[in-house]
Amino acid sequence: MDNHHHKTADEYLEMMSKAVFQAGMSRKVVESKWADTREAFSYFNTSFVSQMTEDDLDTLSNDKRVIRNRPKLDGIVHNARVIIDLISEFGSFELYLRSKTNFPSLVRDLRERFKFLGPQSAYFFLQSVGEEVPDHKSWTKSQM
Repeated sequence: MDNHHHKTADEYLEMMSKAVFQAGMSRKVVESKWADTREAFSYFNTSFVSQMTEDDLDTLSNDKRVIRNRPKLDGIVHNARVIIDLISEFGSFELYLRSKTNFPSLVRDLRERFKFLGPQSAYFFLQSVGEEVPDHKSWTKSQM
């Protein structure tokens, strides 16, 4: 597989959402509900998700097929909107990621802009989208 494949906004949103849901939750639970969660969020189509309403989220919060964590569901919609804003500001999400000089400042910026991204979920997200990340043990230590 080509490592230089440029990810779409939808792929970034999906990987970020997975990191958000996995924070404080069993990976097995997230994996078991992922196919339905992807469907519920229209395969993480960024413009679709960014336009979801309170009513849409109320419906999702009662849907047993998805992870019914309302704050996190709200966060996914917020995060989709931020991704769209960053793309219009930087030209692409990848260019936004490259705009930070080092890993800690990138993680800090992600945490300020996006909901439910802590140091570990930001690390997991960046690793999952193929960004260069420091050794996990030393990163975890530096966050203590």
